[in-house]
Amino acid sequence: MEIILASQSPRRAALLRQYGLDFTIESSPAEESSEGNRAELAVQNALRKAEAIAQKYPQALTIGADTIVVLGERVLGKPSGQHEAYAMLRSLSGQVHQVITGVALVGPDKTRTFAETTSVKFRDLSDDEIGAYVRSGEPLDKAGAYGIQGFGGLFVEAIHGCYFNVVGLPTPRLMLALREFGIDVFR
Repeated sequence: MEIILASQSPRRAALLRQYGLDFTIESSPAEESSEGNRAELAVQNALRKAEAIAQKYPQALTIGADTIVVLGERVLGKPSGQHEAYAMLRSLSGQVHQVITGVALVGPDKTRTFAETTSVKFRDLSDDEIGAYVRSGEPLDKAGAYGIQGFGGLFVEAIHGCYFNVVGLPTPRLMLALREFGIDVFR
């Protein structure tokens, strides 16, 4: 079965390639919502992305994903610029937050959705560290303004849950869900 990744995220594509999956990338035109409760919000955004692409490829399996960062009651999406990235990182300093990725798999005869949550603890960050990181440009296209797989990983004191989820795609759980569609990376 043809697989379509409804995402422009180079991190998600790299994770899928790491496990030998053959897929096509097609950016979804679906708008992300910022309304809703945490896991439901991420799942609904992922489903919107996947369904928009699945309409064009009805015989394929389309994978959509959406990652959000939650600090207390605040949902931190991708920062709009350096100022907002700095403010997000300042608020995450010394705090535990949740990274939630919603995943949607839309196939010819069925749809499967799920959300994965990982808790992340940041160490206390200095203003100089935050400023240098923001100026690097790395945090500008990432939910919560950091990437654990890059220099942002130096801010992480501890995680509880799936590391790959924080990167942007909970691959262990995704690989189990793919089996429901007859795709098994171990075969």
